[in-house]
Formats: sequence, C-alpha cells, structure tokens
Amino acid sequence: MLTVASDIEVLARFGRALADPIRCRVLLALREAPAYPADLADALGISRTRLSNHLACLRDCGLVVTVPDGRRTRYDLADERLGHALDDLRTAVVAVETDRTCGEVDEKGCC
Repeated sequence: MLTVASDIEVLARFGRALADPIRCRVLLALREAPAYPADLADALGISRTRLSNHLACLRDCGLVVTVPDGRRTRYDLADERLGHALDDLRTAVVAVETDRTCGEVDEKGCC
C-alpha cells in the first residue's frame, strides 16, 4: 500500500539523493531523457555495479522509477516535476561565504 510522504520526509529523501555527486549526475541525465543503466554508466564513466547501487538509492528515495521495455529496464524520473525542481535548484542563487566550504561546521553546528 502506497502512502503519501510528509513534506519533511520528501525533502529529506531529495536531500539524501542530492548529497552524492553521482546521484546528482544521474538525476540530471534522467532530467534530459529516460535511459538504460548500461547507457547511463557509459555516459557517466562509472561501472555498472556502482551505478546500480546509486539507482537503487534513487528508487528507494522515490525519485526514479523503472519501466520494463522488453528484456531491458529503462529508468525515468518518478515525476516530471522533479526535472523542474532540479532546474530550479540548479539555477538558484546560493549565498556562500567565499572563505568557507559547506563541509565546515561552526560553533553552532551549522555549515
């Protein structure tokens, strides 16, 4: 039985997916068009095994779906609005201090 995720859960899943550069690249590639795993692995220059792990994560997060296509399986974004969200995030202006990196944690526990 499918349930509707809370807003916080949805954002946390999206954040988890975007926390890895390879998953970001996969999502951006799927934003352009659905793809087969072998083609994605070749386009991204990573092993099929490594890609499989990232695709599993993205499926678990609910961001991509599999579409049977004969004997093959194609991947696509779970919702076309995800592509728009990726575009909005990609083009958003992020205010950062030039002398800090996101991984640094300050005395308040923030990066």
